[in-house]
Amino acid sequence: MSSVGIPAAPAPRAPRRRLLARLRGRTPGYLLRFAALRVHDRLDAERLRFPVREEDLADSRLLQPFEVRPVPTDRAARVAWVIQPPSAGSGGHTTLFRMVRAAADAGYDSTLLLYDRHDGDIDYYRDVIRAAWPWLQDVAVERADKQIVGYDAVVASSWSTAHVIATRAREGRRLYFIQDYEPFFTPRGSEYAYAEDSYRLGFRNLALGEMVHGLLRDELGAASDLIPFGLDTETYRAPDVAGARRGVAWYAKRGNDRRGYSHAVRALEIFHSRHPEEPIHIYGDVVSDATFPAINHGSLSPSGLNALYGSVVAGLALSFTNVSLVPEEMLAAGAIPVVNDDRYARMVLGNSEVVWAHATPAALAEALGAVVEREDRAQHAAAAAASVAGRSWSPGTEALLRVLRSELG
Repeated sequence: MSSVGIPAAPAPRAPRRRLLARLRGRTPGYLLRFAALRVHDRLDAERLRFPVREEDLADSRLLQPFEVRPVPTDRAARVAWVIQPPSAGSGGHTTLFRMVRAAADAGYDSTLLLYDRHDGDIDYYRDVIRAAWPWLQDVAVERADKQIVGYDAVVASSWSTAHVIATRAREGRRLYFIQDYEPFFTPRGSEYAYAEDSYRLGFRNLALGEMVHGLLRDELGAASDLIPFGLDTETYRAPDVAGARRGVAWYAKRGNDRRGYSHAVRALEIFHSRHPEEPIHIYGDVVSDATFPAINHGSLSPSGLNALYGSVVAGLALSFTNVSLVPEEMLAAGAIPVVNDDRYARMVLGNSEVVWAHATPAALAEALGAVVEREDRAQHAAAAAASVAGRSWSPGTEALLRVLRSELG
């Protein structure tokens, strides 16, 4: 076939020229991120985020034997709670630590075993726990040894710690306190499958809320004991002297896609364009590059959070997996939570004062706007606070203690 009239293919650009063309005219911030991304990819740094060492990964088809013995009558039952390193303000650790406190108060000899694949300073994390969760002062905090022995029961608190228990624990009953359906944290792939397999490792599953309880059943046919969600109404409550409420609040968490960071930023951009008179409060991560004016509070203590919730009209509380504690804590302080709609989430959060919206930025912005446009702000806030009056963590801790009694006496 003749090639007459067919233009020759352009010679490929040298890699350096292609790179310079891509970077020309970019901002310093873009260049810094681009360089960091290239180094990240070249060094395969993402492997460091994987929460388990390879030798600690279990397989539900190759489980190691372990021994279960009766608890001696001359001492309290010993319970080990295996955790990943905590940071102050972690909601997941806070919920677990409420259960640990309840178990200790009920007479169980409780120990926190820290599993850190990077071998961080145990004294540092012990100090973090003592400062951020002062009700655990009398609970021992130790490193998870290569062999976990000496306990009558071991409790996993995440998919990674379930694998660690399955590979390292040689004795004791095995329980799994499940706060979320963790396969949904990552795309389908190896990590998804490891998380999914954690529910097949032979533990007694304790599901926090109807969403996790239902997903374990529907996705895997796995049984679980239901642990009801609770609410700390001693900390979160409407202000004694109610002032005029203004604005909205949002918990920002970069790098945690299930908390809807991108959706929230775009929703608040739209909300501000329609309601520029309403201040926007951000807590958690500092967002310095927002295209709308915002008041950054950074990390707040529970009492500081309650003060913020008690001053705003509404709050954006997004979660694409299990419902967080934030919506009910907002309600207790009189703020109206706007939540992305989900059929499983509605099973957990059956409060009529919650505002549900489709998971698009425009729909979320419209929902926030509808709340701040109401003329009965004070009455609406009072109704929200009244809707959760009397709630506590007692039903949840009692459900956990029933399981411990059935396993350990």
